[in-house]
Amino acid sequence: MWLLCTVASAIFLGMYEVFKKLALRGNAVLPVLFLTPVCCTLFFLPCLLLSRLSPAMMQDTVFYVGVLSGTDHLYVLLKSAIVLTSWCLAYYAMKNLPITIASPVKSTQPMFVLIGAFIVFGERMNAWQWAGALVALCCLFFYSRVGEKEGISFKHNKWLWCLIAAVLTGAVSGLYDKYMMRHFDRMAVQIWYTLYQIGLMLPIMVAYFRHEHKLEAAAAAAGTPVSAPRHSLGIPGGFQMRWSIIGLSLFLCVSDFLYFYALSIPDSLISVVSPIRRSGVIVPFIVGAIFLKEKNIKQKALLLAGVLIGILCLYFGSK
Repeated sequence: MWLLCTVASAIFLGMYEVFKKLALRGNAVLPVLFLTPVCCTLFFLPCLLLSRLSPAMMQDTVFYVGVLSGTDHLYVLLKSAIVLTSWCLAYYAMKNLPITIASPVKSTQPMFVLIGAFIVFGERMNAWQWAGALVALCCLFFYSRVGEKEGISFKHNKWLWCLIAAVLTGAVSGLYDKYMMRHFDRMAVQIWYTLYQIGLMLPIMVAYFRHEHKLEAAAAAAGTPVSAPRHSLGIPGGFQMRWSIIGLSLFLCVSDFLYFYALSIPDSLISVVSPIRRSGVIVPFIVGAIFLKEKNIKQKALLLAGVLIGILCLYFGSK
């Protein structure tokens, strides 16, 4: 069961990456980032309310939200901070990089999860796992050569470094998930960590909108037209509300729900779940190649195949 949930989670995660790219094209990053947990919270809020108001009805369902202690909430708050950091870095990277480069590089995250498990949890890597890690590293190196053809330097491009930092913080989150799903209610973690993300983002958004208002006021005083697009609600900072923001939130909710459910099953393995989940990279790659008409698709496809072979090696090694 946990294997099927992981495969389904991978597909929805791939759709999330596609809608994230669509939401960020020509759009301000921080408002999109803020609205993601807002929409996710709205999707799951009925589960929380029903679990508190009518626990008998929800108790035996997969949507029941358990109760967390004060100390438990601190663990969830830490989870929120880690995920929000990873998301912020990944959103900026996705906005400024081709999806056929960003998504495959992000898919190497299981390799770092495995290395983290080796260092933190004392797990031992076998020959298959070492082979998978080496293949993934080689593909990363050759992706840098393809990126240079598109004017993207792995040495000097800040968005690639943002993406790599997102991969590393995402790997930390994955290792932390292994611990949390063994000790806390999965639905409580999923709902409360999105709620805490909203709280962490609020002061950032207030500062952001104040800054944008000042820029617009200064431009108006100088008689300079504001070039950034505004939404019909008058939100500044080049932000436009799009249906793709709701779509990315929905796909993320479903993907995370299946992912947490898979990890909560006693015999599930994070070293298997993480690689399979990242195989959903195929979805955004196909969209980038067919619909977004991105460049050097043949070379990227070969390297993506190498990344997927590395993921398979990690999977077989974990089996």
